Amino acid sequence: MPTCRRKRVLLTEPSPALLDALKHDPNREVFYLEETGEIFENYDAYTARMSFYRMKHFQCEVTGKSGLDYFQALESERHEARTMHSRFPDQLKAAVLKAVQWQVMGRLDHLVEAVYDRFKDRYYPNEKVYVDIQGEKYLASVVLVRPPAPAQSPAPVASSSTSSSPLSDVPTAIHKVAEDLKISVKDSIVMDDPAKYVYQVQVLEEEKQPGYAKNHEKNKGKETSRGQWSGSLIDVQSPLMSRDRLAFSKSILRRFIRDCVDRDAAVASPWTVKPAIAARYGVSNVMPEEIRIGVETLKKGEIDKRKKVWEDKEGPAAKKRRQMMEEKGALVLNTSVNKNRRRRRKLSQLPSQSNVSERNLKLKDENDLAAEKKKKKPVRYPTEDLDVVLNDKDKRAGMKLKRPVPSKAAMPFGEDQETNAAFLMTWNFLVVYGQPLHMSPFTMDDFEGALRHSVIEPQCQLLAEIHATLIYNLRTVPFNRHSAIMSLVQYKEERGDEEELGVTIDQLTGAMADVGNNWERAPLRHAEGREGWEESMVGCLKDHANLENFPRLREILTRLLFAPDSPEEPTGSTAPTPHTSPSPLRLTTPTAPGQLYHKLPPKDRVAIISFMVSLAVSSKAIHQHMEWCEEQLTALRKEKIEVNRTRKQYLEEMAAIQGEAKDEPKANGNVDEDVTMHESSDLSDIPVSDGESAPRTSTRRSAAKERKAARAKASSIKQAQAEHRRLDEEVNKLDRRLEGIEREFRKLLGCIRVKPLGRDRFYNRVWWFDGMGAASLIGSGGTVQYGTGRIFIQGASEFDAEILHRREENIEERRRIEEGPEGMLGANEWAVYNDLEEVQEFVAWLNPKGVRELALKNAFTKWWNHIGPGIRRRAADLNAHAKIPEARRSSRKSAAAELLREPYMQWVNRKAVNGS
Repeated sequence: MPTCRRKRVLLTEPSPALLDALKHDPNREVFYLEETGEIFENYDAYTARMSFYRMKHFQCEVTGKSGLDYFQALESERHEARTMHSRFPDQLKAAVLKAVQWQVMGRLDHLVEAVYDRFKDRYYPNEKVYVDIQGEKYLASVVLVRPPAPAQSPAPVASSSTSSSPLSDVPTAIHKVAEDLKISVKDSIVMDDPAKYVYQVQVLEEEKQPGYAKNHEKNKGKETSRGQWSGSLIDVQSPLMSRDRLAFSKSILRRFIRDCVDRDAAVASPWTVKPAIAARYGVSNVMPEEIRIGVETLKKGEIDKRKKVWEDKEGPAAKKRRQMMEEKGALVLNTSVNKNRRRRRKLSQLPSQSNVSERNLKLKDENDLAAEKKKKKPVRYPTEDLDVVLNDKDKRAGMKLKRPVPSKAAMPFGEDQETNAAFLMTWNFLVVYGQPLHMSPFTMDDFEGALRHSVIEPQCQLLAEIHATLIYNLRTVPFNRHSAIMSLVQYKEERGDEEELGVTIDQLTGAMADVGNNWERAPLRHAEGREGWEESMVGCLKDHANLENFPRLREILTRLLFAPDSPEEPTGSTAPTPHTSPSPLRLTTPTAPGQLYHKLPPKDRVAIISFMVSLAVSSKAIHQHMEWCEEQLTALRKEKIEVNRTRKQYLEEMAAIQGEAKDEPKANGNVDEDVTMHESSDLSDIPVSDGESAPRTSTRRSAAKERKAARAKASSIKQAQAEHRRLDEEVNKLDRRLEGIEREFRKLLGCIRVKPLGRDRFYNRVWWFDGMGAASLIGSGGTVQYGTGRIFIQGASEFDAEILHRREENIEERRRIEEGPEGMLGANEWAVYNDLEEVQEFVAWLNPKGVRELALKNAFTKWWNHIGPGIRRRAADLNAHAKIPEARRSSRKSAAAELLREPYMQWVNRKAVNGS
C-alpha cells in the first residue's frame, strides 16, 4: 500500500447515502475511480481525490522511492511484489505463512529474525539449492527428504516428496516443529534437529549451472571436472547446502511477509495472513481457542501496563493536585450559581420587581457556566509550532523574530527551480550510490563545474565517468528499441512536421538512425578515457526515451546531432558563468555528438543525466545495494543496542565505585588520627616499669594492625581509582563507537530513503546532503570532508501548504513578518545558506517550543560538529581557488593549463573497474 508522510493511504469508503441508494435507487449515476475502485457521489469529491492521487508526495512502501504520485507508487509496489514472489521459493511459502499466522510480535523485524532462524537450514522437496561438492558450488534440486530417525528406530525413515511436503498431514511430514514459533530455537533443534536431516539431491545439467556461458568461453578447449556431476544423485546434509541469496535472505523474507500479512492497530494484535493468500496456501483463518485466550490476556496485560506507566508518570502528588483543582472549580461554580438562585428567590418575593432582572440573572448563570467550560488549560510545550507566539520574555531572552533570508540567486541555477531540483537529485544519486556505480565521490561544486565545461580539449573526466557508468547501468534495464524514433514519428502524424531549431522530424530521425546503435555493447573503457560515450548516450536515449517520459527529447537530440552553419568556438576558460542559453540558431549541419556535447547548455545536460538517473533507480545493481544496506542497518541497530547496554553497565559500575569512595571516609573518619597518635607513642624512649610493659605491648600491636588496615585501605582506593579510570576509558571508546555508528547509519539510510533534517514552523524543509551513501564526513587522519558544504531550504510541499491555508489565522501576514517578503518560498522552491553565520542565525531563530522546530534544532545539535566544519572547509576551498582578474590577464600560461587546475578537472575515479 503506497504511503504518504510515512502513513498508509486508506481508500475512501462509500458514503451512507450511496449505500442506501444501492438498495432503493440502483440506477443512480455515480463517479467511479477505476484504478482504486472508489465510488463518489459528485464530481467535486471525485476530482479532489484524483488531485490528491496525482500529487508527487507518495512513496513506494517496498523500494522506498519517493516523489511519486499514487498510481506510480502502486505500480512500483506491484512490480516489486511480482519480482519478489517469483524469486521466493514456492516450497517455503506455505510453511513460512503457517509459522507467522497468529504471532504477537511488536516489530516486523523481530518476526523476520525468528522465521529466518527457523528455516535457514531446512529444505523442502523440489527446491533449488547450492551443494558444496569438493569445494565447488553446484546447483541442484532436492529430490527426497529423509527426516532424522525416531528414538526407537535406528534406521532412517525414507520419505517421498509427497509425504515430505510441508503441506502434508501424514505422520512423516517434515519440519513441522519449525512452523511453531512458540517453541524456542534451542528446543526446536532438540526436538527436530535440521542438521540430522538427509537430503537426496540431483545435480542439474552443466548448461543449467549459473555462469555456464562465461565459464564455457573461459575454459573453451580445456578439460574441466564440473560436468562429471551432472545428473548425479547425492545424499547430503544441511551444512553442505545453501540457498541463493536473491531467493532467500532476511531482506526478501521481510518483503514476502510484509506483502502477505496484516495486523490491526489495536494493542497486542496478532499478525494474520491475508484471507486470499491464506486460502491459496492452505493456512487456517480460524484462530484456535487457546491462541485467542492468550492474545486477550496479552492485550489486557499490555493495557494495564500502559495505564500503570501513565499513572506513575503523573505521580500521586499530581493526581491529588488535579483532584483538588477540580473540586475547587466545582465549589466556586456552585457558590456562584447558588448565590444567583438566592437572589432570584428574593426578587420573586417582591411583587413590584419585574421579570427582567430574573431573566438577566438566568443569563448570567449561563454565561458563568460557559466561561468556566471555556477556561483554557495551561499549554504544554512542545506544541504545534504555529500556536507558539513570541512574548516579551522570549524577546528579552534573545529569541530572533525574523529568520535570515536564504538566497535563491546562490542556487546553482539561480531562479530556475525545476533545474535546481533535478541538479540536486542527480548529484545526490551519483554520490549516494557510488559503490554500485563504481564512482568515487565528488563535491557539488565539482559537479556544477563539470556541467559548465564547454570546450572539447581538455576533456572533462568527471562528465565522461558519470555518463559511462549510467550507460553501463541502463544496459540491465528493459527498453524498447528505437522508442524515441517511434515517438517522434507519432508526434509528426498527430501534429505535423514543424521545424524546431531549423530541423524537421524527418531530418532528425534520419540523423539518429546510424548513431549509437551498438550502445549496449560499446566498450567504454576507463583506461581509454571512456572514448565514444557521447554516441552511446544518444543510443541510450534512442531506446529508453520518448516524448512522454522525456518531453525535451527533440530539442536536446537536435542540439546533439546538428551544428550551425558557422559555429563560433569558445576561446576562454569554462569556470562557472552566468546561466545564459545561446542565442537561437538554425542548426542545419549534421555533426557527431562528440563534437557538439560541449556546446550543450548546462540545463540540457542536467535534463539528460536526470532522465538517466530516474531509470537507473530501477536497475538490478541499485536494488541489490539497497537490500544490502537494509541488512547492514539491521546489524547496526543490534550493535547499537549492545553498545548502549555495555555503556550503561560501565556507568553503573563507575557510580558504584564513586559511592563506595564517598562512604568509606564517613565510616572511618578518625583512623588517620589514631594511627598518628600510636606512631608517636612508638617513638617514646622513656623507660617504663615491668608493670607498664604489658599495656604498652598491646598498644603497639593494635597500632600495627591499624597501620596494616590503613595500607590495605590505601591500596584498595588506588585499585578503585585505577578501575574507575579504566571504565572511563571504556566509556569513551563506546561513545566514539556510537558516533561512528550514527555516521554509518546516516550513510546507509541515505541509500534507502533521503530525508531532510527537519521542517520549520511554516513547513519549509531543511536539507543537509553530506555524509550519505558513498560520501563520508571524516577522511583519512580525521580530516573534515564535505559534499555540499551548505544548508538548503525547500518550500513546503503542496500537502503542507494546504494545511497552512486551512488555519484560521492570517499565515501570509505572519510569514511576511517572520520570514520577510524576500524570504518567503513558494511550494517546493529552493534556496540556500552558504555562510556559517547565516546558518547559526537560522538555528538561533528556531523556537524549541514547537514540535517541528525542536526536532530540527536537535538534529542541528547532533550533526553540528560536521555541519560547521564542512561549511568552513568549503569556504576555504573556494577562496583558495578564486581567480584574481589582474593576475589572470598578466599570466602567460595557456587557457588549457588554467582549466586543468580547476578542482573538477583534477577529480579521479579511483573506484572504476578496469574492464568497464
